[in-house]
Amino acid sequence: MLVTDKGQVTIPKHIRVAAGVAPGSEVTFSLEGGRIVITPVGTSIKEDRRAKLKAAAARVRGSLSPEFKQLGADEIMSFIRGEEPTKGAGRRGAR
Repeated sequence: MLVTDKGQVTIPKHIRVAAGVAPGSEVTFSLEGGRIVITPVGTSIKEDRRAKLKAAAARVRGSLSPEFKQLGADEIMSFIRGEEPTKGAGRRGAR
């Protein structure tokens, strides 16, 4: 494997997958006994962002009043837009 003029190398896919290194992942470099060691730090940015979004959604769901939790997607969008909600439309479980 060659090192580019910028000091870059491509980590082979099988090694990236085994180490859990994805685009946007942070890694550290160290020297151990004359070897260059690359160590992943935490999770990839994409996974971290997804976890933060899930946690934020859970906080929002937990803060809703019981009446609002019963609204369906169409009713919530009408509420956000300031429109008059359609009675019964979009209710959970209604088909």
